[in-house]
Amino acid sequence: MAKPIVFSGIQPTGRKHLGNYIGAIRQYVEGQERGEPAIFCVVDLHAISVAYDPAELRERLYDTIAILLAAGLDPERCILCRQSDVREHSEMTWLLSAVTSHGDLNRMTQFKDKSAKQELVSAALFFYPVLMAADVLAYRATEVPVGDDQRQHVELMREIARRFNERFGEALVVPEMRIPEVGARIMDLQEPERKMSTTGGTEPGTVLVLDEPETIRKKIGSAVTDSGREILHDRQDKPGITNLIEILAAIRGQSSAEIEADAKPLGYGAFKDTVATEVVDYLTPVRERFAELRPQEDVLEAILATGAEKARAIAAPVVADVRERMGFGPA
Repeated sequence: MAKPIVFSGIQPTGRKHLGNYIGAIRQYVEGQERGEPAIFCVVDLHAISVAYDPAELRERLYDTIAILLAAGLDPERCILCRQSDVREHSEMTWLLSAVTSHGDLNRMTQFKDKSAKQELVSAALFFYPVLMAADVLAYRATEVPVGDDQRQHVELMREIARRFNERFGEALVVPEMRIPEVGARIMDLQEPERKMSTTGGTEPGTVLVLDEPETIRKKIGSAVTDSGREILHDRQDKPGITNLIEILAAIRGQSSAEIEADAKPLGYGAFKDTVATEVVDYLTPVRERFAELRPQEDVLEAILATGAEKARAIAAPVVADVRERMGFGPA
């Protein structure tokens, strides 16, 4: 059986948190073994769809690359690139806009949510899902590892590919999304009805990948729990304790039911201590490796340059095929 072509992108905005790590970054590390090739892209073009600072964008990009490498991505076993270095992403976006419905874009939940927080609602924010489709379809990727919040965007991506193929011939692959069964949606520790986030969440409820051990222990120790003393996986009535169960399940690679059974004799305090200890152990090697890698910006740039060259070698023929089918260039 042929290996999948894996593509996924990660934004360089914000500081990476536990939800990013469990829901996306860990999937990348596993995906580099499964994909042939596995392409992972820091999507800096997506980052400019909302208000941003150029200097901070560069800094966060290097932070993100260093975290990906610290987590276990190996440039010898995958393609690691910066989106803006591969111009095929931009061209493919415009070409695919011809088969993208304005109505579909207008229904995107993330556009509605993000636009409400922006003083200037940019056309780039509206077009975000088309660029995301271009990111994947330009490589004829067969598998897209994403968090649960990206489900709507991937469904639109699949529809765009189908529409293109129906109109211009079978040039694009309709990709499958891959969402982790456990840990797909890690919630804020203080507001467990909301997803963990560095932009829309609470500071004490967001565990950062680079947090010091004592900071992690403090955040988890003060996590909101629920009435009663039982440790039960019940998202409706016990969202706080359910979130902690799912974090531990993701770290251990167990089901929520197994965590619940193991934790039954424990009270909330002891269970929080267990979660905190295992989160610290889980993130410490990444934090320490990051500290070694992050200062080496010349090394990070060399990795990105090599990755861009490899990425363009795959994407350029696909975009050329799309252009030809759409009527561009000589007959």
